[in-house]
Amino acid sequence: MNVRRLIPTAALASATVLGLTALTACSTSAADDKDGKLDVVASFYPMQYLAEQIGGDHVSVSTLTEPGQEPHDLDVSARQRGELEESDVALYLKGLQPAVDDAIDQSGIKTKVDAASLTSMEKHGNEVGGHAEEHEEEGHDGHDHSHEGADPHIWLDPVKYAEVAEGVGKALEKADPDNAKTYEKNTAKLVKKLGGLDKSFKDGLKDTKSKTFITTHAAFGYLAERYGLTEEAISGLDPEAEPSAKRVKDLQKMAKADGVTTVFYETLVSDKTAKTLAKDAGLKTDVLDPIEGITDDSKGDDYIQVMESNLKALQKALGTK
Repeated sequence: MNVRRLIPTAALASATVLGLTALTACSTSAADDKDGKLDVVASFYPMQYLAEQIGGDHVSVSTLTEPGQEPHDLDVSARQRGELEESDVALYLKGLQPAVDDAIDQSGIKTKVDAASLTSMEKHGNEVGGHAEEHEEEGHDGHDHSHEGADPHIWLDPVKYAEVAEGVGKALEKADPDNAKTYEKNTAKLVKKLGGLDKSFKDGLKDTKSKTFITTHAAFGYLAERYGLTEEAISGLDPEAEPSAKRVKDLQKMAKADGVTTVFYETLVSDKTAKTLAKDAGLKTDVLDPIEGITDDSKGDDYIQVMESNLKALQKALGTK
């Protein structure tokens, strides 16, 4: 993945305004052909989950990223390009998978929904959280009205994910007006569920002994900022990148100073670096899942269950008082 994190900036313009510009759709129902269902192609699991939860029985959902496949460097095959052309809706997150961005841009698909345009995006560095002074140094109001180069991991913040869900719901309503009421109802149900998840994280992480956690992959910047934590990433946004010797040494010092107990790794990439750092620093290891796909190794069957497992892992590592 080519994206690299910088220091966080303030949010973009409101999700509602952006959401209206993110959608292109035909005025008549797109679900009138084939089996009567709206054919939706999702770029990877978090987009697939939204389509399935909101679309329900009225959509047929396929995904470009298979379970267990690392999504960042996905190549879109000729077969998948053909499937895109035959679909009614493409749901993706621009900036996460360059090959998917290109394939969707070049396709003739009628409704293209970019999740990155449905909420505010920020630029993050290897360390995320507690950087108010650095925000101010960015200039005037810190706003960046482009999500180019921004951290794409918005789905790991339940609040941002709910904003995306609302935009996806509106897109499906427009693409398939015959079933608009169902999409509206399902969207409201999902947003309520995500609101409950947000409350669980807020309550569960407000009173911990430590506020700093180490991960291999810098996927949890939005989550860290939402709940008053600091994420220290070994490898930045690219899960396959090798950290410098200086970065590893700095993390060892930081872990000791901030009372860090655990180095988190994920299921879809090697845990070698995390376990080496943990061993050298006398720390434990555990899984913090960025939920880029659901596999047999996932601690849950869907997004909500895996996020609840992530919360428990963070509580254990940070020490609830």
